[in-house]
Amino acid sequence: MYSAVKSLHSYWAYLVLIVLIIATVNALIKTFGDKEYEASDFRKSLFTLIVSHIQLLIGLVLYFVSPRLQLFSELGMGDIMKDSVNRLYLFEHPLINIIAVALITIGYSKHKKKLTSNSKLKTIAIFYTIALVLFLSRIPWSTWIG
Repeated sequence: MYSAVKSLHSYWAYLVLIVLIIATVNALIKTFGDKEYEASDFRKSLFTLIVSHIQLLIGLVLYFVSPRLQLFSELGMGDIMKDSVNRLYLFEHPLINIIAVALITIGYSKHKKKLTSNSKLKTIAIFYTIALVLFLSRIPWSTWIG
């Protein structure tokens, strides 16, 4: 089960990044280009919200079926925090990505309450850009691509 969930989490991450990049770049271009907010912008931001939440759920399942979780009882908190790989997988990656999904959720919710096109797009641009940077900062690149 672990390997299947891990594969799903890895492949779904490609979709999340692609969709998040599209929604972020779209919002940035339209914000700086002073363009109107359209139904397609709503759909892009909503789809990003949905796929990121699905990824979060897959990640939570992966976290709790991971053999790494046993390291808490085997090594203890201090030794886990001293090892950069274990710290990444057990703390940094989950925590930062939960924060990123929360930012996507907040940005999506806030943008719906705005009345003008510019403020809607600007809200999406800000929150989704920060989320994208956070996601990119905590991807375990050596194992994900290699």
